[in-house]
Amino acid sequence: MAKDSYIEAVGRRKTARARTRIVSANKTKITILQNVDGKMIKKKFEDYFPTEYLRDLVLDVFKTGDDAPDLKFEVTSIIKGGGISAQAQALRHGIARALVKYDDKLRTYLKKRGFLKRDARSVERKKFGLKKARRAPQWSKR
Repeated sequence: MAKDSYIEAVGRRKTARARTRIVSANKTKITILQNVDGKMIKKKFEDYFPTEYLRDLVLDVFKTGDDAPDLKFEVTSIIKGGGISAQAQALRHGIARALVKYDDKLRTYLKKRGFLKRDARSVERKKFGLKKARRAPQWSKR
């Protein structure tokens, strides 16, 4: 990868999508760009994802095992839609896709851990005559 060049990929989960760019760096740094009233605001990764669980969910992509190389990248992502958990999963998906574009040898490592699979589960739509997607109104005998 040339100096000042980046690799871009899109990660998705439910209605959340994360447009992610990675650049080689000395240490892993993640920055989130958020659109607020038409202006892009930079947020630190730790501020955007408040819980340790969500941060670990995203950083699992960079965790190195015995068979994995040491991965250090500067990540910038624009995240839209969905809830905070779906956004974290979309970011992880986007980073994993970008890493595969960076080095195709990482594909087996990431695929084995399920990071490249787009989790397509989404909320089922509500049907008319029902209270929710499948919840029927309470039945009364009389």
